Amino acid sequence: MDAPHASSLTLKTNLADYPVTMAMKDGRVTSDIVTLDFCGPKTAHNGFKPMLRENAFDAGEMAIVTYLQAKAYGKPFVLLPSPISGRFQHHCIGFNKELGHLDPKDIEGKRVGVRTYAQTTGLWVRGILQHEYGVDLDKVTWMTIDESHLSEYKDPANCIQMPKDANIPQMMLDGELAAAILGVDMPKDPRVQTLVPEPFEAAKKWYAREDVIPINHMFVVHEDISKNHPEAVRDIYRMIVESRGLAPEDALKTIPPLGLEANRKGIGMAIDWAYEQKIIPRRLSVDELFDDTTAALGA
Repeated sequence: MDAPHASSLTLKTNLADYPVTMAMKDGRVTSDIVTLDFCGPKTAHNGFKPMLRENAFDAGEMAIVTYLQAKAYGKPFVLLPSPISGRFQHHCIGFNKELGHLDPKDIEGKRVGVRTYAQTTGLWVRGILQHEYGVDLDKVTWMTIDESHLSEYKDPANCIQMPKDANIPQMMLDGELAAAILGVDMPKDPRVQTLVPEPFEAAKKWYAREDVIPINHMFVVHEDISKNHPEAVRDIYRMIVESRGLAPEDALKTIPPLGLEANRKGIGMAIDWAYEQKIIPRRLSVDELFDDTTAALGA
């Protein structure tokens, strides 16, 4: 944290390029009291580990699951009620249909690939498989290539870490993995079929019932900033709101709304599922993720 003069605060910030953040990054939305130094890596998740292990950044986006772990293990960051990204996740697990058909429950007793067990896409996909399709997640062997961003956390016993250069999409196509949670890395290959039948229709029905867009990343700040510079945190939130207002309308269709109450159910669901899946050691409350300054934002 660097305060060049009394009226201005410069924060090292990890934030990738999204339609909803572009106006903050290209200078259309600025602040007189806080400067966000966008010095994070191009792919934001590569900044989570240095942020949590080395305090490399003062502010920025963080995957909701990573943040829940950070809170559970006492890391000094506080959540703003401002999702940066989100999406429906029903389509994010696939298999090679030429090797035989799979229904969701068929992955029990088999090996399924996912980049990291504590990855946010993995959390949402597994929760959908468990709660919508009756899959017993403990009966699946989860094959990973990366460790968690938190050094304190260890994967559950039914996880096996493969070498870092293991190619999960190729292993799924070759049948070494029964299925793989891949999201945007799903191979554009005619052999690939989604494990959830008609996933976009299923997501539509799920949304109609639950009224939740699964949260991917949210904005966080170091707790010292929120405590000592609440006006800066309020202005960051204003910038996020204004930047969103300048995003194309299409970009807002799959991103959760702003504000604590609007996100209470989605955050609560992420907490419940993270606890069920042994990603966090205790069931956190939604309110403990915020402090007095950030809980009031957008209210």
